[in-house]
Amino acid sequence: MFDKILIANRGEIACRVIKSAQNMGIKTVAVYSDADRNALHVQMADETVNIGPPPSAQSYLCGDKILQACLDTGAQAVHPGYGFLSENSEFCESLAAAGIVFIGPKTRAIQAMGDKITSKRLADEAGVNTIPGFADVLRDGDHAVEIANKLGYPVMLKATAGGGGKGMRVAYNDDECREGFERASNEARTGFGDDRMFAEKFIEEPRHIEIQIIADSQGNVVYLNERECSLQRRHQKVIEEAPSPFLDGATRKKMGEQAVALAQAVEYQSAGTVEFIVDSKRNFYFLEMNTRLQVEHPITELITGVDLVELMIRVANGEPLPIQQADVGINGWAIESRVYAEDPFRNFLPSIGRLVYYRPPQEDEHVRVDTGVFEGGEVSMYYDPMIAKLVTHGENRNEAIAHMRSALDRFLIRGVTSNISFLSSLMAHPRFVEGNMSTNMIGEEYPDGFHPADVPHDDPSIFVSVAASMIRGYRDRAAQIDGQLSGHERRVPNEWVILMNGNQHPVLVVSADGGFDVQYNGETYAVRSDWEFGQPLFSGSINGEEIFVQVERREQTYRLFHNGSQANVKVVTPKVAELLKFMPVKEPPDMSKYLISPMPGLLVSLAVKEGQAVNAGDELAVLEAMKMENTLLAERDCVVAKVNFEAGASLAVDDKIMEFE
Repeated sequence: MFDKILIANRGEIACRVIKSAQNMGIKTVAVYSDADRNALHVQMADETVNIGPPPSAQSYLCGDKILQACLDTGAQAVHPGYGFLSENSEFCESLAAAGIVFIGPKTRAIQAMGDKITSKRLADEAGVNTIPGFADVLRDGDHAVEIANKLGYPVMLKATAGGGGKGMRVAYNDDECREGFERASNEARTGFGDDRMFAEKFIEEPRHIEIQIIADSQGNVVYLNERECSLQRRHQKVIEEAPSPFLDGATRKKMGEQAVALAQAVEYQSAGTVEFIVDSKRNFYFLEMNTRLQVEHPITELITGVDLVELMIRVANGEPLPIQQADVGINGWAIESRVYAEDPFRNFLPSIGRLVYYRPPQEDEHVRVDTGVFEGGEVSMYYDPMIAKLVTHGENRNEAIAHMRSALDRFLIRGVTSNISFLSSLMAHPRFVEGNMSTNMIGEEYPDGFHPADVPHDDPSIFVSVAASMIRGYRDRAAQIDGQLSGHERRVPNEWVILMNGNQHPVLVVSADGGFDVQYNGETYAVRSDWEFGQPLFSGSINGEEIFVQVERREQTYRLFHNGSQANVKVVTPKVAELLKFMPVKEPPDMSKYLISPMPGLLVSLAVKEGQAVNAGDELAVLEAMKMENTLLAERDCVVAKVNFEAGASLAVDDKIMEFE
């Protein structure tokens, strides 16, 4: 077995690989950019090597620097994780020439499957179902339009080297096709160094289901069941689960056997994933093969009991697979939620900065957290905004969902904005609970983006009773202050008014053993908790039901978070509540005459000039952040009065890019 391996990656996947290597008694080497000097994977590794400036193109994508790090540290093998150089055949060849083992497939399989045009041809030859399309490189936007008209709209434009939702656009007409080609090829050039594009027919209302395979150097290939990855936003997976609630045993077997046939056709070794599009009648079509470890691999591990990273290392060392197809079963159900540093209420704009508070839920037999960050660490603008992967396991799907909802309630993140509200909303959505999903579901259910109104609390009494018990506990403690004059001791009233969502909620709060009884709307809520002031998580029970509510105090207001819903709550006496009706309301400033930078990033291009008239929906600028291009559009008809930045400028959040008359 290897004595030392180098992990050519960062973030949560680097930490994940290090854990398996440590369990196997293998020493690890972490590489890091200047931005990741204090990152968690750097802290976990036995040795570390700096490989350059923050941009990926100058650090994590530099194969020569990583090869030199191997030579300098004596690492015998390299695990690439996912992304970066994980599917770069030239990097694999350079390692092989230096006598260093690549923990992944051989060059032939990477080249064949890494190019989506070639992989589709090979899939046809191997008897794998494929989607109709144009299996050649598109020359430019006009050529893309020509091909799209032959295939018939809608079409999917895809980068041949793409992945992770980047370098992909769906087009429904000629204009969208031209623009989509330009945007997707730009993303592919930036993210993968390869801007070649192709097109295929877009199957509407599809499900995205993938098969995990593992293969050794002796020719043995096993499929480890499927993962449902249909919940996507902008082609980026949000929630995955295993197994799929849609497949039956016969379809699972057919898909698995076709995945194995494709792997055998290219003499595949290591872990890999064959992705399929599945229609409403369970017809399935080959999408692509990812010749690497997938982000969502933990859910497969939880239902099969297999450590995929360990198997990858053993296969790379020449060992045969320790399992056969007959050994693979399905143990319960697993769900993964991708926790990102992004603001779902501002069109999912990336959020960067310091993690002032970071407390994931406790790991146990039902909860697993794969992360690459820590409290006090930084979320950088240079890389993917993933904070963690939250994974839950249960005996069945409903149990796994229940564990996920509880775990999301307990996941505390402050300093940057996260998408936990959105994840909680999806967990409770009727279509998800029923398993009635497609890759279009998020776009269909949230056509105008995600808003607070999309997560109304199903039981507002939870917020009311928790807030009432907190303020009563606070006042009870304050009433015990030393030095009070006899006969003038503080008295704590039982009657309070909860101000929430513009409404007043009168309550009566009475002390009880272990907490308080809150009378609200004719009902009594027995709130029991050992919560102490200053703690960000209120844990306890209401009428015997376990409850977790996140608490953030802002002067006289509590911000409470539960089940994806949040509320700003103020607790006052009935007299104060009466007087508040006469207080004037402060109106926010009007910022509609500015185009505001919604996030830190690079101003790629400007589409308008000073004095130019624009219409609602016209492109104003393109901003690149966290490896994605974001087009900023005019919200109304207007005239550009002033442009404050030039293309190529680095913008901070809330910078005024331009002003309108």
